[in-house]
Amino acid sequence: MLGRVAIEGQVYTSLTTEGALGRYRIEPMLRAFVARFVAGGILLLVSTALLGAQALERVLYVSVVDKASRAPVTGLGPEDFIVREDNVRREVLRVTPATTPMPVAILVDNSAAATPTISDLRRGLTAFIQGLDGIGPIALIGVAERPTILVDYTSDAKALQAGVDRLFAVPGSGATLLDAITETARGLQKRDEDRAAVVLVTTENIEFSTLHYIQVLDRVRESGVTLHAVVFVNPGGSLNSDAARNRASVLDQGTRESGGARLDVLTSMAYEAQLKALAGIMTAEHRVVYARPTSLIPPEKVRVEAAKPEWWSRWPPW
Repeated sequence: MLGRVAIEGQVYTSLTTEGALGRYRIEPMLRAFVARFVAGGILLLVSTALLGAQALERVLYVSVVDKASRAPVTGLGPEDFIVREDNVRREVLRVTPATTPMPVAILVDNSAAATPTISDLRRGLTAFIQGLDGIGPIALIGVAERPTILVDYTSDAKALQAGVDRLFAVPGSGATLLDAITETARGLQKRDEDRAAVVLVTTENIEFSTLHYIQVLDRVRESGVTLHAVVFVNPGGSLNSDAARNRASVLDQGTRESGGARLDVLTSMAYEAQLKALAGIMTAEHRVVYARPTSLIPPEKVRVEAAKPEWWSRWPPW
């Protein structure tokens, strides 16, 4: 997932590559392409062609935000990005607006602790879904008691709004946020799209998942998804439990390291404004294509920077 290679001028997704940017899948046309060569007994030639073609171009999806206004910056070109692999600068070939479908899984804390925030949460989610128009499909998933799909992936705005309207806090329940992130990332990894996002809308209350944060971060890394979070900060919250510390680590490291944004709110009334801001960032992604020299060894680190210091770039830098 989340990678492209070029073969004879065509772009395909590759299953056979493991590298710093993750694992990639073969699309049907490429399967047929490989099958023809296998039938001819020259599978080695196919592997060589894949490696050579892969070295030509790489694709990254990048959001750029103005540091002062926090507004997304759009309409950028190759000169506006700096790409480095293992600290070696690479040539940026093309930059265009990202227009490919991007599945978005919205994980909502609908546990008992969220009861006082539900009406504000519904308003915020309505604004967020409207702001994401055109880049779905979108799924709505509750995390009370256990991860539960409230609305499966769809681009039907009416179905999504109906799911938001039916959102209620589950009495007596606790949140299973880390379980939900892990299961959702695993599901997105199986899809065919070349980019995907998980959006957490959560409080800082009791966490009932038993997963260690490293397990969750590993799953996010393997899936290649971008993790965003809008967090209702609980000033009186405690990090005395392992579950709370694991959740805090995922909310911090998971968003930062996957290229996502974390936006904190001190009152549930701010959900709407922050979710609108996040929708603006997510819909303003650029598709950055850069050149990589032919090599059998993939880079350990890939970094993207905005060329201007007043801009802040967000992308998955695994």
